Amino acid sequence: MNALDLRAVEHYVNENIDDFHRRRLATVENLALNQLLKKNPYLFRAKNLTVASDLIGSLLDAFLSSSEEKLFGDFLENLALFVAQQTAGGHKSTAPGVDLEFIHLNTHFVVSIKSGPNWGNSSQQSKLAQDLRDAVNRVRQSRLAANIQPVLGICYGKTRTTYTRAGYLKVVGQNFWYLISENKELYTEIIEPLGYRAREHNERFFAGRGALVNRLTVEFSQRFCDPSGAIDWVKLVEFNSKNFDLDSFL
Repeated sequence: MNALDLRAVEHYVNENIDDFHRRRLATVENLALNQLLKKNPYLFRAKNLTVASDLIGSLLDAFLSSSEEKLFGDFLENLALFVAQQTAGGHKSTAPGVDLEFIHLNTHFVVSIKSGPNWGNSSQQSKLAQDLRDAVNRVRQSRLAANIQPVLGICYGKTRTTYTRAGYLKVVGQNFWYLISENKELYTEIIEPLGYRAREHNERFFAGRGALVNRLTVEFSQRFCDPSGAIDWVKLVEFNSKNFDLDSFL
């Protein structure tokens, strides 16, 4: 592998972390109340939330948690692709479910990248295994004599490297970053540039979040609070889940 230029990695992170924050801010700027109200109303009732702004804040935090995980997962996938491009001439794969391909030590690696270890249900994991098998078959048809290794690469976590029953290699955390760079310390060296202008970005984000909570609280109070100002949970659950039509099927 080519030696990795950490200054180029830092430059890439500094340039592209801005896009993550822009997309993160756009999430709160464009969010509608109806999107939030798709979350589980029974859970929030069980938490005894009685203040409209507290309910909106909790709904928003639950929404943003899953949204930010997806946005940052995209960023980490692209960072890993950039690193592999610099070290091994890696490229974005065109195969469904596969993110990265590169050749090292006479082995053609086909890699699906996940940001963290807690991803996917059993059907999604089965789909990934099939996608990797299909990618291996495609490479085998186009490259005679190459060793081909399917890999699930996970950007953080402490799980040991293992061959799964589905036949692919599962590589996690430090080992994953080493696989694409041959740098045992890369997993810690990328953490510092991730904080580039973080305070400035977060100040803008929380200002936008505060304005959104205020706006959605007013709308929520008008639609789902009774004349006394209390949350009308029945009306809220009806909005979220009322759809009775089963009688026509029985």
